[in-house]
Amino acid sequence: MQFTAEQIAEALEGTVEGNGEVTVTNVSKIEEGKTGTLSFLANSKYTKYIYETNASIVIVNNDFKAERPFKTTLIRVKDAYMAFATLLNMYEQSKPRPIGIDSQVSIHESAKLGEKIYIGPFAVIGKNSTIGENVQIHAQVYIGNNVTIGAGSILFPGVKVYENCIIGKEVVIHAGSVIGSDGFGFAPRNHQEFLKVPQIGNVIIENYVEIGANTTIDRATMGSTIVREGVKLDNLIQVAHNVEIGSNTVIAAQTGISGSTKIGKDCMIGGQVGFAGHLEIGNETKIGAQSGLAGNVKESGKTLLGTPATDYSIQRRAMILQSRLPEIWHRLNDLEQRVQENEIIEE
Repeated sequence: MQFTAEQIAEALEGTVEGNGEVTVTNVSKIEEGKTGTLSFLANSKYTKYIYETNASIVIVNNDFKAERPFKTTLIRVKDAYMAFATLLNMYEQSKPRPIGIDSQVSIHESAKLGEKIYIGPFAVIGKNSTIGENVQIHAQVYIGNNVTIGAGSILFPGVKVYENCIIGKEVVIHAGSVIGSDGFGFAPRNHQEFLKVPQIGNVIIENYVEIGANTTIDRATMGSTIVREGVKLDNLIQVAHNVEIGSNTVIAAQTGISGSTKIGKDCMIGGQVGFAGHLEIGNETKIGAQSGLAGNVKESGKTLLGTPATDYSIQRRAMILQSRLPEIWHRLNDLEQRVQENEIIEE
């Protein structure tokens, strides 16, 4: 589809600076911009590219000030990154949704299917499961018994949802993710044996959650493992049994959350963060990548870094001091030698 700068600016409630009739048919990164494409500038590190890009239109923040001439048409908005994301969402939603049930599926006769759904080849839907309207279930998805999936949700190829799990509306689960597998529960019987503890709970995923590829969310030992509304999980995340993740929290890849940990709402958690079990993490907590948490963070709004995770400002100072340890060691060694020399002279 083709759009003019004026049409895009109207959709974004922005203003055009340059040729309002210039058209675009695709998008591009600003450093790789080509004629006929739309790009955006939100990170100051990429400002240099706006003076050389061939993108026909670039979305920028209202406060952008050019330091030298450029040839592209600008659309000024309050938040360039959010505006570009809005456009991509509009494009994604304009694409036709697949509808229909493939002939090579296994659907139990007791399952309840909503209208305008899509079920791809080799998908399996267990007994007494309920699939809401406009749901997309792609190839080789397994849905166990007594599962509920809300309207508008999308399960990409190879997703597995174990029995009794509940998935809300407009949830997106990417390829290879497993929802509701057994939690890691074993009771030590003696020094050489472990008795498996049956995991009889389920997983509840509330509305508007997105789960990345190959992420695993374990069923509760008893009760529910809960992912609250609006949570965004990256690829390759492990969520253990009886964990609860608060609404609108975002978690980056390779993070591991041990059993019964409760993470508050509106948290931001970097990649490869490790949580010990039975922790409580306050609302609006920010945790840097590769941090390790072994204790509670009950105060809201904390920013943490390192292992064990401590206040960001303290950890940064410690890291600076650590980088100076060789210098400090040499200075101490030199002082020690001088002290010893003085002692010998005095003797």
